[in-house]
Amino acid sequence: MTRIVILGAAGRMGQALLRCSRRFPDLRVAAAIEAAGHPSLGQDAGLLAGAGRLDVPLVAGPAPAADVVVDFTFHTAAPANLSAAASANLAVVLGTTGLTPAEQGAVRDAARRVPVVWAPNMSLGVNVLLDLVRRAAAMLGPAYDAEIVEMHHRHKKDAPSGTALALAEALAAGRTVRLQDVARHGRSGITGERPAGEIGIHAVRGGDVVGDHTVSFAGDGERVELVHRATSRDAFAMGALQAASWIAGRPAGLYTMRHVLGLD
Repeated sequence: MTRIVILGAAGRMGQALLRCSRRFPDLRVAAAIEAAGHPSLGQDAGLLAGAGRLDVPLVAGPAPAADVVVDFTFHTAAPANLSAAASANLAVVLGTTGLTPAEQGAVRDAARRVPVVWAPNMSLGVNVLLDLVRRAAAMLGPAYDAEIVEMHHRHKKDAPSGTALALAEALAAGRTVRLQDVARHGRSGITGERPAGEIGIHAVRGGDVVGDHTVSFAGDGERVELVHRATSRDAFAMGALQAASWIAGRPAGLYTMRHVLGLD
């Protein structure tokens, strides 16, 4: 039995993780952690998430003995969370996006001490999409203009989404170019003709959209579109929990969902 600690357990993703954890008989929620002063501290985390009683109270820490930490908290909390997990010899599943270069360095530092699965999107469908985009980009080449459009709910704090950036990286890898050399984030004003080989990335925000991503390859006389639409955060939670089940007992290192899915 793998014992997991959920950070940010009262948040949208934390509650989805708590609900979906019941579908993994090899996982047990050992602790549900929230920030000190949160109004729901002391409540049963399962009841709070609508998952039924788990007999796990929402606490501010410290976490009891466990095997894996699952973290979807805000990016500024990542370095401290990673350091604490590494000090306790806990594996980490990190789904936080929008990390700064320094925060990304903290991920790599932790991965030298414990196993870390870090992915911009834990959804199994999105990770299949990344593979398809890489292959399509290689086959179609720069003669097909590539554009990425993502839409998320009004509360999302970072743009473009980590998933959109991962799709752009996959597209650039398929074309064997560096993304920073060809990326174009939005357009405004008199932009002139579209340069050959450009990869457009566009962020849209509104409503309660969980996450939509569309990659378009537009050629002369035809257009190929690869689309993923998430209708529930359960899709991300299920992937993260699968990663938690997979990573327990692995050697220290930095892993992705491609490793979890057996694609690498």
